[in-house]
Amino acid sequence: MQSFLLSAWHTTVELAPWLLLGAAVAGVMHVLLPRDFVRRQLRGKGSVAKAVALGVPLPLCSCGVIPVAISLREQQASRGATVGFLISTPQTGVDSILVSAAMLGWPFALFKVVAALVTGLIGGFVTDAVQPTANELPTIRPNSASHAGRRSWRDLVDHTLEILHSIWGWLVIGVLLSAAITTLVPDSMLTGLAAYGGMAAMAAALAVSLPLYVCATASVPIAAALVAGGLPAGAALVFLMAGPATNAATIGAVRKTIGGRALVVYLSTIIIGSMAAGMFFDRVLSASGVSQHVHEHPITWWGVASAVALLALIAWFAISDLMRKLASRKPLDTAGNLPATTVPITGMTCQGCVGKVEANLKRDPEVRSARVTLDPPQAVVVGDISDQRVRELVESAGFEVGQASDLVSR
Repeated sequence: MQSFLLSAWHTTVELAPWLLLGAAVAGVMHVLLPRDFVRRQLRGKGSVAKAVALGVPLPLCSCGVIPVAISLREQQASRGATVGFLISTPQTGVDSILVSAAMLGWPFALFKVVAALVTGLIGGFVTDAVQPTANELPTIRPNSASHAGRRSWRDLVDHTLEILHSIWGWLVIGVLLSAAITTLVPDSMLTGLAAYGGMAAMAAALAVSLPLYVCATASVPIAAALVAGGLPAGAALVFLMAGPATNAATIGAVRKTIGGRALVVYLSTIIIGSMAAGMFFDRVLSASGVSQHVHEHPITWWGVASAVALLALIAWFAISDLMRKLASRKPLDTAGNLPATTVPITGMTCQGCVGKVEANLKRDPEVRSARVTLDPPQAVVVGDISDQRVRELVESAGFEVGQASDLVSR
């Protein structure tokens, strides 16, 4: 148990700075970018290529890229552009390229960049092919880009916290699963598979790296150590592509962001692409030489501080969600026989969205009480307030009121 808890803590320390950085980047983009920038640039012809070109140099890993991807979808980026961004961004980054070159050689580092570009483009194009933009459902925030007014630093903070709130549950599950894998899988397992050939080693590297959290830069010393222990370079490449691009902490959040069909394309592209790249490297470029220097990545003070901050936020999110769930079981205050209005809401994806809409409704002095639920996605408002005012309050929170036919009794 002690080793499991230590592994979970170490994983949290590793991912927390990048996750918080990604959420902050999403907040900055939300405030600084023109309101229709993403919709204009990351939709339609050329959107996938633009998203991949934007993502490759960004120093964001699989956990850090999720908040940014969610923000892109909220601002109406296409699913194809979002998938291309999700695949290409975590695999690269200026820092990762330089570390890869130093530890594994420039041929290896440059090949990894090309592989990230190609897989990102393929994943984005295939996503657009299987789910064209014309057939897309409304994005997470279909109306958020239409509001007038200048955004402030408070909007940045609110957006950052809201992004983190939407994925905290998946992060907890993923960290625990990653710690279990780290604790239970012996260090010698992958290196011992080298005797069975490159395909077996690559398959094993893929099976371990898909659910495991490891950032693009921190994964390089692990790959170098595996190569030094006898693992083929192609298998190390699979680990460097699939490890940073996926993990159990983000797969659920990815599904929520882009949908089940696009998630299948996302995972299939990473799996097939990394295996193909590994095979190509072993058969064509393995003679380029791979150095075998291994460097330790000690726990840093900023990693610990970020982990503490992230855990505090998760505790806050968990408590607020629990309190909201308990409050939803109590009857609404209808004293004075005030009318109750029920409206469907589109765009809510998490309890953070629910809390934002509910708080916005309760600020109005004409609202006696309000209850917002995610399943079904609706608001019940008690008070002497018009339907138009309810719509305005919902839209000012960044969501839309749906049609009356959207109301479903459950």
